[in-house]
Amino acid sequence: MEKYFDASYIWNSIPVLLPFLKVTFLVAGSSIVLGTILGLLLAAAKLSSVKLLQKLANLYTTIMRCTPSIVLLFLVYYGVPALAENVGINLHSIETAIFVVVTFTLQFAAIMSEVIRSAYLAIPKGQFEAAVSVGLTPIQAYRRIIFPQALVVALPNFGNGMIALLQEGALAYTIGLIDIVGKANLIIASNINAHALEIYIALAIVYWVLSIIIEKFFAMLEKFFGKGKKTLETT
Repeated sequence: MEKYFDASYIWNSIPVLLPFLKVTFLVAGSSIVLGTILGLLLAAAKLSSVKLLQKLANLYTTIMRCTPSIVLLFLVYYGVPALAENVGINLHSIETAIFVVVTFTLQFAAIMSEVIRSAYLAIPKGQFEAAVSVGLTPIQAYRRIIFPQALVVALPNFGNGMIALLQEGALAYTIGLIDIVGKANLIIASNINAHALEIYIALAIVYWVLSIIIEKFFAMLEKFFGKGKKTLETT
C-alpha cells in the first residue's frame, strides 16, 4: 500500500530540481540588471525639474504597482504578440523566457525607481554642496560622497526587491517556462499528482535557502559599506 506522505520524495526531488535553477537565475538575473538600469532612468526622471518627465515616471510606477504580476505576465505574453500581429509582425516564435524577462524587468524597474529615488533623497543636499565647495567636481562629489551613502540606504530594499522578484518569477511556469517550478510541476504530472505535497515542500526548501542566502549576503554588504559611510562621516 502506497504511503500518503513519504519524506524520501522531498530529498530525492531536490537533486532533480536544482539543475533547473540555471533557468530561474538567468531570468531573474537578466530582469534585475535590466530593471535596475531602467529604474535608474525612471528615478532620474522623477528627480528632474521637468514636470512632464516626473508625471510620466510616476504614472509608470503607479501602473506597475497596481498590476498583479500574473496579469502583467499574461498581458506581455499574450497581448504584445497579438498587437504586433495586427501590424504584420510575428512574435510568436520568440522564446518564452524573453517575455518573462520583459515582464519582470518592467516590474522590477518600478520598484528600483523608488528605491533609488528615496536613497538619493535620504542624503542631505548640504553634503554635495560642501564637496563641490572644497574643489570636487560634481561627478567626483556624486561618486565619492553621495553614491556610497545612497548605496548603504538602498541595499536593504534592493535585497528585498531581489527576493520578491525571485519569488514572483515562479509564475513563469504558467506560460510554459520550464524553470525550477516548471520542472516541479512536470514531476508531479508524471506521478499522476501523487506525492505533490512532498515535491512542493522540496521546492519551498530551495526557495527558502535562496532567500536566506540573498538576505545574509545583503546584510554583509550593508555592514561592509556601512563602515565606509561611518568613516566618511567622521572625516
